[in-house]
Amino acid sequence: MPTASHAAKFTNAFIMVDNNPMATALQSRILAAQGKIPCDTIIRNTHWLDVFTLQFRTGDVAIHGGHIVATEPGLKAKREIDGMKRFLVPGFIDAHVHLESSMMVPSNFDKSVVKKGTTTAVCDPHELANVLGIEGIQFFLVAAAKANLDLRVMLSSCVPATHMETNGGGTLLAADLVPLKAHPKALGLAEMMNFPGVLAGAPEVMEKIESFIDRPIDGHCPGLQGRPLSAYIAAGISSCHESSELEEAREKLSKGMSVWIREGSVAKDLDALVPLLNVATSIGIGFCTDDRNPLDIETEGHIDHLVRRAINRGVCPEVAFRSASWSVANHYGLRDRGAIAPGRLADIVILDDPKTVAIRDVFRLGRLASEIDFGAAPVRIMDSMKAKAPADADLAGSQGNVHIIEVTAGKILTGRSVGRHDARGVAHLSVLERHGHGGRPVNAYVRGFGEKLDGAIASSVGHDSHNLIVVGSNVTDMKTALASLIECGGGFAVVKDGQILARLELPLGGLMTSAEPTAIVDRLKTLRQASRSIGCELPEPFLQLAFLSLPVIPTLKLTDKGLVDVDLFRIISVAA
Repeated sequence: MPTASHAAKFTNAFIMVDNNPMATALQSRILAAQGKIPCDTIIRNTHWLDVFTLQFRTGDVAIHGGHIVATEPGLKAKREIDGMKRFLVPGFIDAHVHLESSMMVPSNFDKSVVKKGTTTAVCDPHELANVLGIEGIQFFLVAAAKANLDLRVMLSSCVPATHMETNGGGTLLAADLVPLKAHPKALGLAEMMNFPGVLAGAPEVMEKIESFIDRPIDGHCPGLQGRPLSAYIAAGISSCHESSELEEAREKLSKGMSVWIREGSVAKDLDALVPLLNVATSIGIGFCTDDRNPLDIETEGHIDHLVRRAINRGVCPEVAFRSASWSVANHYGLRDRGAIAPGRLADIVILDDPKTVAIRDVFRLGRLASEIDFGAAPVRIMDSMKAKAPADADLAGSQGNVHIIEVTAGKILTGRSVGRHDARGVAHLSVLERHGHGGRPVNAYVRGFGEKLDGAIASSVGHDSHNLIVVGSNVTDMKTALASLIECGGGFAVVKDGQILARLELPLGGLMTSAEPTAIVDRLKTLRQASRSIGCELPEPFLQLAFLSLPVIPTLKLTDKGLVDVDLFRIISVAA
């Protein structure tokens, strides 16, 4: 039974810590929470979201040492902010993003998304890894350590994505990835796109999964259902961002798989999946951008855009904010964030109105984003363009009846048809290997870019191996567009009548630029205008084009090795 002497010892211990200028950060937070020392900051007169009971509560939020330490009134602080009855919600978490698709270097991505409320992002660097190999992953691990937002890196599981394409990064095995697990920013194993390999028990796939069974393993299984889905989940894969149909997502959720609702610049699944989001399901549903360009980030938003859209579609704001924060944090074991509660990181979004997600300001680790110096970090040029410009004859495709890739705006899944190569609305499509293996262009046909397309659009962003890809009405403009990108080290180009109408240079691996986000946005606007001027009808033709070489998304895709029937998982003839 405690005695008076025991009580005296405890009291003396508290006094010693209170008067000790060398108290640890943990001890300091404990003291601040009790009012024994002033907090760093208190936001008073607020409505803050309790993600556990899904209620907005009224009161103060006290911050010390980058953490929330208390939500009770009466504490003192070095800095007091009048919340003016605004609404506080936890910082948003992007559950799955390929930062390379923003075209921005990490420091500029940081600058762009934190002000939109995104304080944590879970990235998969497999775009750069497919170009540069393990060096591409290490690039992001180094950048993550310097970022203001918390950038967590999932280690890329599928480099290359399939055997039906040529990349520049070689083949990354479990032995290459395991040493990187020790890095403090390494979170787990990135999207396992090779679901046929999982279901077949392929040894190299099994070795990767078994090496990361103690970490989160992301999935990638579009359309997978029934027993195959059960087998895929039984392998330890716990999330998927590729659901595009409501019942598909519902089955995944019911089998314990977290579902990330995606709204990128091309793949837009929110409208289809948002009816699934409610109080009960919100613990297993989060939001992700996957691939979102800086123009859309600037004009529409980042994760805040998804939350806003969900609320507009009838989702309760409290539920949407939980899915955008705590649900993702809980899934990835990031238990120090995702809630406005004692002990959690002070990553907070201040809203004028929760229904419109009107952001007033953002706290990241207790610092106002408006007061953070987002200085650009120096980035070295990573030249990866080793292709040679083709001749007109190299871009000539099959004649007569051919298999045609059918494109739908806002979808990365493609349809398929058979028709004449010169039918109305059918355009030439070519992929040119650019990693120095001497490959010649591979040619096919596509419909959906516009019935009056007159010119060419080319890109060095060609998921996932990032070979050059070009669509056009004639081979001469296509050749000019490809030559333009080879000359500048990669990017996007629009050509008509042999003239370059617009170009965005992406010299860092053919994927990114260190240009300021505003400069990229201006150039993307010019590119979109140029694409419309040559008759392209797609709202986002460049990333839509980029996904036409991704042979893990049904149904027809084109790689540097040929026309891929994704359903059969093999290369087929272009001629029908």
